Amino acid sequence: MTGRPLLLLDVDGPLNPYAAPGARCPEGYRTHRLLPESWVARQAPQPREQVEPLRVWLNPAHGPGLLALPYELVWATTWMDEANALIGPNIGLPELPYIRWTEVFGTDPEGLHWKTRDLVAWAAGRPFVWVDDELGPQDIEWIEANHPGPAVALWVDPRFGLRELHFEALRDWAEEER
Repeated sequence: MTGRPLLLLDVDGPLNPYAAPGARCPEGYRTHRLLPESWVARQAPQPREQVEPLRVWLNPAHGPGLLALPYELVWATTWMDEANALIGPNIGLPELPYIRWTEVFGTDPEGLHWKTRDLVAWAAGRPFVWVDDELGPQDIEWIEANHPGPAVALWVDPRFGLRELHFEALRDWAEEER
């Protein structure tokens, strides 16, 4: 498995199109009410029983579609290990490795996304595609300058989530890298 490139997956935006037009559940998606412990902790000092669950839209076709790609899948999300318990089972993904962030929502001195440095360090030179809705040009430039292997940052519109055009781009890039 280590010969395959990494596919570093964010949840909110790519898998959960939280900004869908009209705040309506997109076609093909299902609504889930989830209460990750990380969300509960951010709502402190409210007691757990008073915390409103998150509304998450997930497309059950995404799991099989992602598994069919020639990548090693990795969670690159604030959900971290909770993605294995709350997201993966709802879309048909097995337990995946995840990136443990140094500081969630931290500020970077160079204006990078707070995930960028940890993500590149975690990849340790392996080829990767990072799928996220919060990427900026500075992240792409920094990855190009600081990651010794091939890498692509693939922006996904949080209004629509992963679509066939993204799956095509992922297949094409993996084929080019072989």
